[in-house]
Amino acid sequence: MDYKIGLLGRVVLLAMTLFLTAYLMVGDGGVFPVSLLIILAIAQLVFLIRYSESSFKKVREFLNNIKKNDYATVYPVKFDGTETDDLHIEFNTILAKLKEDQAEKEANYHYFRSVFQHLSIGLITFQEDGAIQILNTAAKRMLNIQTLENIAEINKVNKELYHAIGSLRTGGSELIKIAHPDGIMQLSVYVIELVLRKTKIKLVSLQNIQSELEEKEMEAWQNLVKVLTHEIMNSIAPISSLAATIRADIEDKIDHNHGASVEEVEDYLMGVGTIEKRSEGLINFVSDFRSLAHIPNPKFSSISLVDLFERMEILFQNQREKYGIDCEKEIVPADLVFFADITMIEQVLINILQNAIHAVEHAEVKKISLRAYIDDNSKIIIEIKDSGKGIEEEALSKIFIPFFTTKQKGSGIGLSLSKQIMRRHKGNIQVSSKVGEGTVFKLIFNG
Repeated sequence: MDYKIGLLGRVVLLAMTLFLTAYLMVGDGGVFPVSLLIILAIAQLVFLIRYSESSFKKVREFLNNIKKNDYATVYPVKFDGTETDDLHIEFNTILAKLKEDQAEKEANYHYFRSVFQHLSIGLITFQEDGAIQILNTAAKRMLNIQTLENIAEINKVNKELYHAIGSLRTGGSELIKIAHPDGIMQLSVYVIELVLRKTKIKLVSLQNIQSELEEKEMEAWQNLVKVLTHEIMNSIAPISSLAATIRADIEDKIDHNHGASVEEVEDYLMGVGTIEKRSEGLINFVSDFRSLAHIPNPKFSSISLVDLFERMEILFQNQREKYGIDCEKEIVPADLVFFADITMIEQVLINILQNAIHAVEHAEVKKISLRAYIDDNSKIIIEIKDSGKGIEEEALSKIFIPFFTTKQKGSGIGLSLSKQIMRRHKGNIQVSSKVGEGTVFKLIFNG
């Protein structure tokens, strides 16, 4: 109300001055009084403009303080009930709230930055031009560096790591081996791309999984030794026992100078034949093991999914017709291609499709579907699904272990070999299954 009264009073006073000036000019009141009134009117006009702009100046000053993040200004309050006083109270309240919010944001920032620095996983964030934003302590320790100004400097630490960080997109991951003063480290590199305030940012996580890999490797070797010991002992024990029996019988004949009858000779021949068969079986077993341990490097070429699926369909046509198996194919997009070793990938599909055919042989619904598509992470997926009885949960965790098999006939190296081939392609193979609902295998390629 004080502002309105002050403004109205100044307007009235100016009007009176102008009226008096006009009256004197009409009544020939003299040059000096008229000039004095004109100067007074001009002065009143100037003061009126300044007075009317005073509140706007305070608002502009207030907004300018907010723009500069300056919340320390305190506007004087006289508690006299005037509009100016009320305006100052509102200004001070808003500034206090903004100052509190700023303090809370800074506290959260320092909190999360502290958590960021104390994580055991190495984290790096950098902008599109490579400028580093955050580099936590774990990342410094893993890379054996003190500072990092630009992501390109990682090229000096490890070229493979730098290439992986540059080429990976959101959701992409890669396993990189780097040298470290504490020994060789296996880093699992994972990348996420973000856009914050129209600025592209890349978040890279580095996790040293060397100990986990060594533990899994030791576990794999133990499982392999168990399998080898079991298979070899199963073959050697009857061979050794049978050979000892034949030798003892022949030695007894020689010691007593007795000739062997035709029936005994036939028994010896049968025993030797059994020994020969079991020896051949052991040789084949070792040969299978050698094929699993010596997989060549893939020779990459462009592969059309349409052609690949057609070859698989032709290859298994007789078996499909024999057991009445329905086969469905789906490729999205229809002209989808990928780069891989055609011979190796065909072998992987043969192994999985052969298992799928065995799975649906005695099923009520005999159906196998082949599907290829690109997932949300730009990875090419080949999916093989069957309508068989499914795989027990206990067996599901072991199907990729060398020589493990649930079939009466089979070497148990097909899926192990497939796993190795997919790893050579920098890809992966996954399986999901529920008893009574069939099994799904996924071959995952990184595009």
